[in-house]
Amino acid sequence: MALSDADVQKQIKHMMAFIEQEANEKAEEVEAKAEEEFNIEKGRLVQTQRLKIMEYYEKKEKQIEQQKKIQMSNLMNQARLKVLKARDDMISDLLNEARQRLADITKDSSRYSILMEGLVLQGLYQLLEPKVTIRCRKQDLPLAKASVQKNIRIYKAATKTNVEVRIDQDNFLPPETSGGIEIYNRDGKIKVSNTLESRLDLIAQQMMPEIRVALFGANPNRKFLD
Repeated sequence: MALSDADVQKQIKHMMAFIEQEANEKAEEVEAKAEEEFNIEKGRLVQTQRLKIMEYYEKKEKQIEQQKKIQMSNLMNQARLKVLKARDDMISDLLNEARQRLADITKDSSRYSILMEGLVLQGLYQLLEPKVTIRCRKQDLPLAKASVQKNIRIYKAATKTNVEVRIDQDNFLPPETSGGIEIYNRDGKIKVSNTLESRLDLIAQQMMPEIRVALFGANPNRKFLD
């Protein structure tokens, strides 16, 4: 049976409607799939950038914390150095004051006479030379002569050896020296300094740990005192 033109047109329209419907469904499917993939990719990118941002700020935070530690360490070191300098300045002032008081010793003639005898005898024992030269302040010349005469006998009795002592009357110790003597061997290459200043410096060096403890207290972090 032959189809009429109307039937043909009707079938064509029906086929076109079916194809359009399939096309629309396919388009919707593609659009939905595209949107799903877009959302997945967007989520991945957002998460990746979020992790990068967190990593960046975590790194910055660590850098800032490290800088704070370094700055704090520098400040503590600076403060420690200032404390140490202040302590050293205090000790220097104390020793300078002690040096200024050395002159008071020579004002007491009996006390200074005994001290001079000890300095001379100690110098002889330290050198143990057959010939020595002693140098003193010009104003101490009579006292040095008396000390030498007394100590020669003591030295000979103790060492069983002779000693020839010359007091240098051409070259005296500087007048600003507080007192005491210097004693040399025969050629002057070996010197024992027994001036009051040198004795004070020696005692200060030996007693520095005790001086620091007396002034500032014991250091809890220090295991040894020498």
